[in-house]
Amino acid sequence: MNRFKLFTLSAAVAAVAGAGAVQAGPKPDEISRLSADLTPMGSERAGNAAGTIPEWTGGITQPPAGYEPGDHHPDPFADDTPQFRIDASNYAQHADQLSVGQKAMFERYPDTYYMDVYPTRRSASFPQRSLDMTIENGKTATLADNGEGVVNAAEGFPFPFPENAYELMWNHKLKPKSTGGVRYNNQVAPTVDGAYSFVKIREELLGLYYKEGVTVDEINNILLYFFQEVEAPARLAGNILLVHETLNQVEQPRQAWIYNPGQRRVRRAPNVAYDNPGTASDGLRTNDMTDMFNGAMDRFDWEMVGKREMYVPYNSYKAHQADVTTDDLVKPGHLDPSYMRYELHRVWVIEARLKDGMRHINSRRTFYLDEDSYQILLIDHYDNRGELWRASEAHCINYYDMPTFWSTLEAHYDLQSGRYLAQGFDNQDPVNTFNRDLSPSQFTPQALRTRGRR
Repeated sequence: MNRFKLFTLSAAVAAVAGAGAVQAGPKPDEISRLSADLTPMGSERAGNAAGTIPEWTGGITQPPAGYEPGDHHPDPFADDTPQFRIDASNYAQHADQLSVGQKAMFERYPDTYYMDVYPTRRSASFPQRSLDMTIENGKTATLADNGEGVVNAAEGFPFPFPENAYELMWNHKLKPKSTGGVRYNNQVAPTVDGAYSFVKIREELLGLYYKEGVTVDEINNILLYFFQEVEAPARLAGNILLVHETLNQVEQPRQAWIYNPGQRRVRRAPNVAYDNPGTASDGLRTNDMTDMFNGAMDRFDWEMVGKREMYVPYNSYKAHQADVTTDDLVKPGHLDPSYMRYELHRVWVIEARLKDGMRHINSRRTFYLDEDSYQILLIDHYDNRGELWRASEAHCINYYDMPTFWSTLEAHYDLQSGRYLAQGFDNQDPVNTFNRDLSPSQFTPQALRTRGRR
């Protein structure tokens, strides 16, 4: 079997709404660029003309001396000092490099919110196998089913030459995350005065897309197996969510089951999609905001606006350290800015606008994707009046055990209520693990029933 038939979800590639006149698809004649003017991921290898964004030279390929697997990742840039600070008094001078949501944060919290801007470090790196497969995908991968599917891609980024918003969003969704991983994705939802309850959440993820040599029969349209158990507080402990994340969610919506320890039974969860509230989120996060965006794209029209240079959260190792507590990070209105790091990077800008006749709590979203990793770093969310509502940030690091650029903290700020939800607090828990030996048999409803009774 041709291994690049991994995601053959329709007999023919459908025209992609919102892609405009650009013909998307494989670019076999441009593959040589991935070792020349472009990085293996498809980003610009060169720095900018001003010299404020450096050339990409491979990212972090070796952890700092003394690091051992299982450690919280030491900061490879600990000696860097901020080049300048942006706050309410001067943010207008930097408006061209800020998102709408960032500017709103300065206006909402003029006395406490600021951004320390550090030297730009293009640290993003990925396994060589993923980069090799990205090159192969560049020869074959195409979109299918109105952008809701991917054809002829495996293991790496599917579209190293992105030409529309759908290709960019699939690069984000299919970013290397390892075949199996375990993490604590703990979260808080502070009140306006900063009081919060700590929700301890353990998660397991199995992505067969990243497994070497996988075939379409093994995938069966399942992009990701996801297991989530709440361990604290006591009133929520033992609640379990199991999700089979489908590649094409229009063809087959994600399947989900929940286990409630009080009822001691497993039942289907029909609404783990779109704008339904996330687990224990107080309505401050929707299910399709998982990993900044995760879900079907069919309710919006998607437009690739282009690239721009922006100050974005990056290399957030300071917030990741084991000696940092949740109390250190959580403050009224926003996370403590002294632990956050911002850098100037080139980002892709995508506009998503709700289609006529479709329902969602957001009428519009603006996404900002890192060019080197396709990780969504910022989102502006608008309500159904067209008013800015929320601003999201992903504070990312490049992990060492398996090189990948992924969030260590996410924050979703409600600019209207003054509340926010932040998740990812694993400072006092085991750090993310990758390439664990997990099996699909551990992610069945039957297994969920057994695990829930332990």
